[in-house]
Amino acid sequence: MTERHHILSDNAAALSDDAYDSDGFLIEEDGDDTSRPRLYDGDQLEREERAALRRVAGLSTELEDVTEVEYRQLRLERVVLASVWSEGTLEDAENSLRELAALAETAGALVLEGVVQRRQKPDTATYLGKGKAEELRDIVIAEGADTVICDTELAPSQRRALEDVVKVKVIDRTALILDIFAQHAKSREGKAQVELAQLQYLLPRLRGWGESMSRQAGGQAAGGQGMGSRGPGETKIELDRRRINSRIAKLRRDISGMKTHRETKRGSRRANAIPSVAIAGYTNAGKSSLLNRLTGAGVLVQNQLFATLDPTVRRSETPEGREFTLADTVGFVRQLPHQLVEAFRSTLEEVADSDLLLHVVDGSHPDPEGQISAVRAVLADVDAADVKEVIVVNKADIADPEVLDRIRRHEKHSIAVSARTGEGIEELRQLIAEELPQPDIDVDVLVPYDRGDLVSRLHEEGEVLASEHVGNGTRVTAKVNADLAAELAAYRA
Repeated sequence: MTERHHILSDNAAALSDDAYDSDGFLIEEDGDDTSRPRLYDGDQLEREERAALRRVAGLSTELEDVTEVEYRQLRLERVVLASVWSEGTLEDAENSLRELAALAETAGALVLEGVVQRRQKPDTATYLGKGKAEELRDIVIAEGADTVICDTELAPSQRRALEDVVKVKVIDRTALILDIFAQHAKSREGKAQVELAQLQYLLPRLRGWGESMSRQAGGQAAGGQGMGSRGPGETKIELDRRRINSRIAKLRRDISGMKTHRETKRGSRRANAIPSVAIAGYTNAGKSSLLNRLTGAGVLVQNQLFATLDPTVRRSETPEGREFTLADTVGFVRQLPHQLVEAFRSTLEEVADSDLLLHVVDGSHPDPEGQISAVRAVLADVDAADVKEVIVVNKADIADPEVLDRIRRHEKHSIAVSARTGEGIEELRQLIAEELPQPDIDVDVLVPYDRGDLVSRLHEEGEVLASEHVGNGTRVTAKVNADLAAELAAYRA
């Protein structure tokens, strides 16, 4: 399709084209090379900017093959995206809308158009403002869309008011992400976590529909209930709220039980003194591909946002033979719904309890630094900000070399790799070995031959400096952790 990038208002002007004189006046160039000053208030946006509704080019995922279009139109929602640009640059606003388009496509939608309005803040009533909402309605009619997706979390009143104007279903970014999680959750814990997040999102958004939402009985005229049912009954919306609260309470109990099971597994690994490494990062940055490359785990890999939600833990070894666990976690995204962060807290604790964090970044993304900031914000919410971190810039085979150099300059502990080609993987293995906690207690022991298990643990968990077989057993000099040193105390040479 031909890309479109125009502004609905004929008078709109880009910010980059504006010039100001020394007195703070905005100078506007006329066609006859004369200029006239317009007073510019630094706290206000220009009227033309406020009136502009920008079309963002390149968002449409509609197919050109007519045969495929007919098939997809039967099964996909046709959506128009809408966003308010209130801070940052236009490039930031368009990148956010492109990410929303990718999310919509992942959820199974056909993106037809995307628009951005320049405002200081979203309209409290209709998000875009009443006039722009009416223009959005015209776009929806022209494109034949059946859904509008807004690039933020809408208040319940905003969603209802915008629906009343555009006359089609309106959802927000949070609802879209929750829908994707609901589609991709496979494990019992993942499904429970997603359902909990959805119910927490739904609870404040219930609304009544007049008499159809009422179950207050009032005699035979009111539903034919008759005697014994008169009086102040329970409205339908109250019943829904009560049922949702009961379901939320049950899900919290279930997830708490699953959390205990997960903590038991982590406790077992800690008891065996096995270091843990967690992989975290932005969605679609290549975390599962990296896990497969390092461990051969065979985890699902797909070029799709939130392709995998359920964490995977695998064993691996450093080049020196030390064992450690490698855990893949759920991906993050800008404006990740707080309901999901809370619901997935038990899963994200894999990161908080790890000894080392591999923070995977997509080096080919238009804004990799923005990805890093978004992930770190979520990690701070789950008390994982203090974990030792290594920035792993993935997709180095297709990334701009200047971007890779810029990230490596800004991030002290960073490495560029390609999970697809294997570039930099061996260097990453060596870096993991160097950053893992090292045994620091010197021991010199004579282990009897009937305690071969201790010799094996010395090689697995410690750093063996010297080993010699003598008449009474095996003489070993090594560096070990505190737990193993306590067990070896009886065999000091």
